[in-house]
Amino acid sequence: MANSTQQSSLKIYLRLLKYVVPYWVAFAVSIVGFLLFASSQPMLAHMLKFFLDGLQNPEHATLLGVPMIYGVPLLIVLIALYQGIGSFLGNYYLAKVARGVVHDLRCALFDSLLTLPNRYFDNHNSGHLISRITYNVTMVTGAATDSIKVVIREGLTVVFLFGYLLYINWQLTLVLLAILPVIALMVGSASRKFRKQSQKIQGAMGDVTHVASETIQGYRVVRSFGGEAYEQRRFHDASADNMNKSLKMTRTQAVYTPMLQLVIFSAMAMLMYLVLYMRGDASAGELVAYITAAGLLPKPIRQLSEVSATVQKGLAAADSIFEQLDEAPEVDHGTQERERVSGRLEVRNLSFQYPGAEKPVLNDISFSVEPGQMIALVGRSGSGKSTLASLIPRFYHHEQGQILLDGLDVEDFTLRNLRRHIALVTQHVTLFNDSVSNNIAYGDLAGAPLDDVRKAAESAYAAEFIEQMPQGYDTLVGENGVLLSGGQRQRLAIARALLKDAPLLILDEATSALDTESERHIQAALDEVMKGRTTLVIAHRLSTIEKADLILVMDQGRIVERGNHGELLALNGYYARLHSRQFEDGSAELVLEQDA
Repeated sequence: MANSTQQSSLKIYLRLLKYVVPYWVAFAVSIVGFLLFASSQPMLAHMLKFFLDGLQNPEHATLLGVPMIYGVPLLIVLIALYQGIGSFLGNYYLAKVARGVVHDLRCALFDSLLTLPNRYFDNHNSGHLISRITYNVTMVTGAATDSIKVVIREGLTVVFLFGYLLYINWQLTLVLLAILPVIALMVGSASRKFRKQSQKIQGAMGDVTHVASETIQGYRVVRSFGGEAYEQRRFHDASADNMNKSLKMTRTQAVYTPMLQLVIFSAMAMLMYLVLYMRGDASAGELVAYITAAGLLPKPIRQLSEVSATVQKGLAAADSIFEQLDEAPEVDHGTQERERVSGRLEVRNLSFQYPGAEKPVLNDISFSVEPGQMIALVGRSGSGKSTLASLIPRFYHHEQGQILLDGLDVEDFTLRNLRRHIALVTQHVTLFNDSVSNNIAYGDLAGAPLDDVRKAAESAYAAEFIEQMPQGYDTLVGENGVLLSGGQRQRLAIARALLKDAPLLILDEATSALDTESERHIQAALDEVMKGRTTLVIAHRLSTIEKADLILVMDQGRIVERGNHGELLALNGYYARLHSRQFEDGSAELVLEQDA
């Protein structure tokens, strides 16, 4: 178990080193800087030898070719200058490397989010994903700056001091070397504990971020349903869990450091005894220099031992980061690209089952739509309508059956090219904290002429409210369009779809949550956007469904009825029952989602 953990740690270290390669010049300069710094430590101890020898024999003692009274102060200044240059080079250039590595990791992490399949987002909550980009990367920063600096600087200091001690008196130095295996065992044991505890802390931090982001995004629901106390309790519990796990790690570190210090100072005590007991022919200056150099050892060894916690935090964080980076991106084996398609859509014997699900969501679905026609999917919640709509732009990958666009399987298109031909408008509109014009001309549409943006807004019946806004098309809409009404957000989404001018349009419950006034505007906008486009409509208002060239009635993943409005009423089946129930309720819409 311990061996596999070490191997895993080594693999992560080596993988992190790949991110250092582009900064190898700065890294090499920092190593030179720390070499200068570390080599200055024995110089300070050796200077005391000259100083004591000068005290015993002041008349003949010289240093740097000048009398001791001038030589010692001059040497102190030179050592300080030498050490300062080394410290600057080491600290600055290593920080440059570390910040570069963290920047590259953070960007790689975010870039991977843009290519991961939908299932990854279904299985991971946004709080943990955000925590990984912010908190976990910060932990890698700790491992990549402070810890690496300590490992290199203090490690080299220990090496130089041991080298100096061996040079002065190798017999006495062997006593100090005898404690190294004990230190190694203690560091190894503590490292394993730190690693496990760090992983738990990062998971707990993800919970804190998750609860906070959910509450912020859903603050209206929290307040309207009196959920403040519940959310407060959830957040306090998550934060307390994180605090307890952090304290547990601190406790481990607080016990471990003094124990290690006791071992080191016990060796120092033994060394002092031996120096006094077996002085031999060594001069007082040599003995004082030796003891001083030995006395400088505990501090760097202690710092090296303490850095283990930071390194393990960084390794645990890097582990979770690499776990995401290793996730396979969206499957894209397509090679075909079309400049423009007519919009002919054909689905043949399509079946689909979510990974890990017990039963299929879609069973043997087949239909075809000619360019410019409209098809409506109706049925209760869970019948598979939205899943079918998600398979067309390949948000999910199907194994059985075919979806053909202009006679070419959607799997054969490159993902980017396929999605260029499809415009999607859903009930849950996504807007960005940007201007109105940038929200309409988003992504591939960015940079579209303002006249085209205005024309799309007019066709979507959005121009009337946009022009009344303080800065017109330059007005910021707030996070996810919070400064706009539901109907206004929906019209901006329709304007975006109009500007895209895609031959295939998917409307997924685009007006189900709107009031009658907003619905009237949006219905007019939808009539405009559907002109000349192949349109797939899901659970829409009756006024739209009546106009559909083909209505597919779905239940439990199967098509149970098909035909136009009149044909389905004449069948006097599932659709007819839904239709009659609407008039019994006196409702202005076809409530298909809530029917059993």
